[in-house]
Amino acid sequence: MTLLALDPSGFLSEFYISFWIPTALLTAALVIKLPTIIRLWRDPLLRAVGGLLLLACAVFVFCSPSTIHRVNRLTGVPNLSAPLCYSLITALSASGLLLIVTWRNGLSDHSVVRRCAIRWVVLVYSGVIVALWVLFLFAHAPVERVRDLDTYYAGTPFMREEILLYLCAHTLACTIASQLIWNWAHTEELDAWLRWGLRLLGAGYAFNLVFDAAKLTAVGARWSGHELDWLSTDLAPPAASLSAILVAAGFILPHAGQYLHERWRLRRAHRELRPLYLLMRTASGDGVPFTLRAAPELRLTRRETFVRDVLLPLARYIDTGLARRSYDAALAAGHPADHARALAAAIAILDAIERKRHDPEPAEPAAGPDPTDLLRDIAPISRALRSREEIEAVRGRAAASVAVPE
Repeated sequence: MTLLALDPSGFLSEFYISFWIPTALLTAALVIKLPTIIRLWRDPLLRAVGGLLLLACAVFVFCSPSTIHRVNRLTGVPNLSAPLCYSLITALSASGLLLIVTWRNGLSDHSVVRRCAIRWVVLVYSGVIVALWVLFLFAHAPVERVRDLDTYYAGTPFMREEILLYLCAHTLACTIASQLIWNWAHTEELDAWLRWGLRLLGAGYAFNLVFDAAKLTAVGARWSGHELDWLSTDLAPPAASLSAILVAAGFILPHAGQYLHERWRLRRAHRELRPLYLLMRTASGDGVPFTLRAAPELRLTRRETFVRDVLLPLARYIDTGLARRSYDAALAAGHPADHARALAAAIAILDAIERKRHDPEPAEPAAGPDPTDLLRDIAPISRALRSREEIEAVRGRAAASVAVPE
């Protein structure tokens, strides 16, 4: 423990996150969003999301040590990867700001605030990228540095200004984006999945600020004659990787969460209709046609359609008096009004099935109730059919109430 305390770089070097892990997660987020982006390409918000994810993937691909060395070797220019990586990081910073501006200020092309903010972000960060390449052309950086270029050339004319420029531009963008995201995450109109997605995005941008602080501190230490290079080489890279992982999760979570929640809702609704569905099968003389497996939405639609198709002609056999007495008996037994209504409807449907079985074609069928409520409330009725003990108890109370004189 003492050795780790004296040499934090030793501990941080063990906490290495491969650049390909956040790249894979960012690519997954891009793949998930890509169909929607292509289908709704005119939507500026989706274009901003796609641009940010694409640039984030490019940053981690081109900023990995192996790619840095390969680019330098292929071009024959030592450290050419420096302005390339700095430009990608700067473009990513601008893309994050554009996304937040588009997200927060609405999607109307006539939004003056949005158009003005976008114009300033594009102009300022485009100027920064141009300045990065101009400074590199004037700088003298003959020794290739794959991992510690920021600190190695911290005192070199023009390289010093280039390093400071990209770090300041990145810090400014992350500070603004992080503040806007956290403020937005605390608004009340958001659904839970989007709120958690924004919190993950906010945490991701906070780790970006850790990256910037580590880099700036290490560079500043070089200027003052000290050596804190481990902040730049051992702390900043894992902070950037964690940031990318959280940003990717922030984009994936709302989409995946809403998708899984919708699937769970459909399956639960399909399962809840099972008791009423099985009861309608017994009431149907034609049986159920064979159907192939289908998506949850279609399976639920088929089940709802079958239940309503059988329930509609059955409604004319329902004894409205029995339904009313059952409802009063359920209320007297302490059931809430909604559940009492479902129990009464279930009892009336069971009685109607018995009536139809004993007299399929009566000379004068009873005038049934308006079937609108029955067809609309099939889910609570089906849930009530699971409670056979409650049904029998309410049915007994309803039958006893008939014997009581008015």
